[in-house]
Amino acid sequence: MQTLTDVRGLEPADYGWRRIFLRPQRFVFCFAAALIALAVPAVMGSVSLAAESKNAEAEIDFRRDIQPLLARRCYQCHGPDKAEAGLKLDDRKRALAELDSGLHAITPGKPEASELLARVASNDDSVRMPPEGKPLSEDEVALLRRWIEAGATWQDHWAFEPIRRPQPPTVGNAAWVRNPIDAFIAIRLEEAGLKPAAPADPVALVRRLYYDLTGLPPTPEEADAFAGDSSPEAYERLVDTLLDSPRYGERWGRHWLDLVRYADTNSFERDGVKPNAWKYRDYVIRSFNDDKPYDQFIREQLAGDELPQATTETLIATGYYRLGLWDDEPADRLQARYDELDDIVATTGQVFLGLTVNCARYHDHKIDPVPQADYYSLLAFFHELDSYGHQGDGNGRSQTDVSPPELAARHRELAEQKQHVKKQCEQLEQLGIVKMSAEEQRKTEGRERAKVLKEKLESCLSAEEWRQYSEQTAKLAELEAVKLPPRETVLCVGRCLHPPKTFVLLRGNPHVQGAEVEPAFPAALGGGKPTIPPRAPGANSSGRRTALADWIASPDNPLTARVMANRVWQHHFGRGLVRSTSNFGNLGDPPTHPQLLDWLASELVAQGWRLKPLHRLIVTSRAYQMSSAASAGGLSKDPDNNLFWRFDMRRLSAEELRDSMLAVTGQLNLKMFGPGVYPEISREVMASQSRPGDGWHVSTPEERARRSVYIHVKRSLIVPILSEFDFCDTDTSCAVRFATTQPTQALGMINGDFAQRQAEAFANRLQSEAGDDREAQVRRALRLALSRQPDAKSLERGLRLLQSLEMQPGVGAGAALKYYCLMVLNLNEFAYLD
Repeated sequence: MQTLTDVRGLEPADYGWRRIFLRPQRFVFCFAAALIALAVPAVMGSVSLAAESKNAEAEIDFRRDIQPLLARRCYQCHGPDKAEAGLKLDDRKRALAELDSGLHAITPGKPEASELLARVASNDDSVRMPPEGKPLSEDEVALLRRWIEAGATWQDHWAFEPIRRPQPPTVGNAAWVRNPIDAFIAIRLEEAGLKPAAPADPVALVRRLYYDLTGLPPTPEEADAFAGDSSPEAYERLVDTLLDSPRYGERWGRHWLDLVRYADTNSFERDGVKPNAWKYRDYVIRSFNDDKPYDQFIREQLAGDELPQATTETLIATGYYRLGLWDDEPADRLQARYDELDDIVATTGQVFLGLTVNCARYHDHKIDPVPQADYYSLLAFFHELDSYGHQGDGNGRSQTDVSPPELAARHRELAEQKQHVKKQCEQLEQLGIVKMSAEEQRKTEGRERAKVLKEKLESCLSAEEWRQYSEQTAKLAELEAVKLPPRETVLCVGRCLHPPKTFVLLRGNPHVQGAEVEPAFPAALGGGKPTIPPRAPGANSSGRRTALADWIASPDNPLTARVMANRVWQHHFGRGLVRSTSNFGNLGDPPTHPQLLDWLASELVAQGWRLKPLHRLIVTSRAYQMSSAASAGGLSKDPDNNLFWRFDMRRLSAEELRDSMLAVTGQLNLKMFGPGVYPEISREVMASQSRPGDGWHVSTPEERARRSVYIHVKRSLIVPILSEFDFCDTDTSCAVRFATTQPTQALGMINGDFAQRQAEAFANRLQSEAGDDREAQVRRALRLALSRQPDAKSLERGLRLLQSLEMQPGVGAGAALKYYCLMVLNLNEFAYLD
């Protein structure tokens, strides 16, 4: 891969290392400017080619071309909420109906008889529509005309259709097809006159596979073992090994945590901690490592407390409901309550169904067939959930004791004994307090109580009363000294409220109720009311969420398997077959390969909803094993690579970058699970908080070197190296992370404390493993960081760079090696995957 900071082909002077280390700011901003200069022409060229390609298309797609136009320009007066002149354009039947004037807005096949077209094309301001804002452009009017001429078709949305397993197509290049995935990719390439890229070289492929399945780089020995194994089964064996690695769950669990807005704190001004949130994180990692069936994974999170055999694990799974934002001091408590419920509805709709149902909170959905009543019918499934901060203590019923019964009984008994003794002490104290002066009595009502009692109580009690008091305080001290094993509590759904009535809220205002609704599934997906058995006496919940979970996890649900199969594809290829991975609605992107998507979805269900077989299919396909090399034909015909004629290179995620630095420097601690760890954060970053440093601890050096998935996620204080490299948004469900290029990234990677410490650790490792031999040091550094054997030119350039650094004033051999290591950690080849 050609890189900006590749040691191959550059003279030491070309690095500008004197300027880098003596004037680091100049390097940082030149680095960023170079990236921007390279990126802008490529992006603009891609956009231009894409626009030309779209303009060349003759066929009009209602969902892609017409419905968004109608929604954007017409729905304000002729949509779900209004029907001026009797016209509604959100439904085919109503759009074709006769208007109040006796005319028809749309007459299929007859643009000259369609009043809609006459109005939007008129030059008369008094009749032209829309009445406000800019008129429709000539292209938009032409689009509507062509659509009406073609019959004004209103297509059923593909995502709401049942999943039917398609037959893999027969292709001309049958030798390229390794499994059905390749057949679906190849047929589209052949139709477009494109050829797939050549296979990736072994180093690029092994790095790609390790990072995609584990989030960590291969060691030099692992990369050599793969490159040196010529057996046909070598690749498949490596795939199975990585899928069985505990690192797999850490990597893919992090993808899920992005979706469910995982964090360890509440946000808002105080951003208090959510006790035991980390147990949900560990549950997710274990579930992926165990290859838990996805339908079971759904049921445990949505209704783990209602399952017939509910366990501590399934209770922890319901921590899903407790991960969102929580305002501990809302101005309007009822509004805050419905905001909390909306967060649950929005997250559930987007994560499991790929639908933005929350858009219907205030009015009927402008694009998708989700009326406002359907939104509140979904909300009714969750209405029994009490607020995260119920009882005003910040935890309330969100924390449930799951200790063994005998331990819980011992804790209760001890607490009761303490309470009894405290009561005896307080009664005796009161006997003495009433004999004190008024001033002393007032002091016993505040912070000085203990001091006053210590100085005055004995003199105010009789000898017998003082003897009894001394006995009781001694007994209390004995009880306080009893050390029982700690009770285990989990963040979860415990006892629910009796389901309150649910009403449509007019314009989403919780203070203005409309019609009452019952729990029901969205009409666009079949609708209907769930069958919920009567609530059993003493039951902790109504069973509503079980009904919802069963419906979502059903193989007959047209969205669930499609959405999850698409997410798996997304994290292997950099984007989904549906690019809008949490929006399968009408405004979402249509699938580039609809038959492949349905085949993957049906395969997921056929494999018992297990994800590892799906991973194996994808990564063993030839499509996945292609190189990222571009071709003139591919760039010309498909610049966005929608047809997957090559593999898209990508930058490492924030966690991958941090973990890789720890791995190659020899610092990475692979300990799993447990409470979150706290890396060091500078005082300058801490100062950005309303209460600097509040709630942030400093872990031991060993704990700080653990994988990034175990870092304590404080919503108002994301660790700098993670935030700089596009860590997910924790306030809402994050389906796709940005991949930005900005000056602060270069600044952190050159001058940041973490990068500097890792460069020093890297140098120490090289000194330990390669001694003082400069060539051995350079060779080992490149082997560790890039997973490949360095060629002669790389070695030569590295040695000359080290020599040049040593000659700088005030830079000795040790500092030169550290600076060289820092340069290696900043190579694009280290941070990017081919």
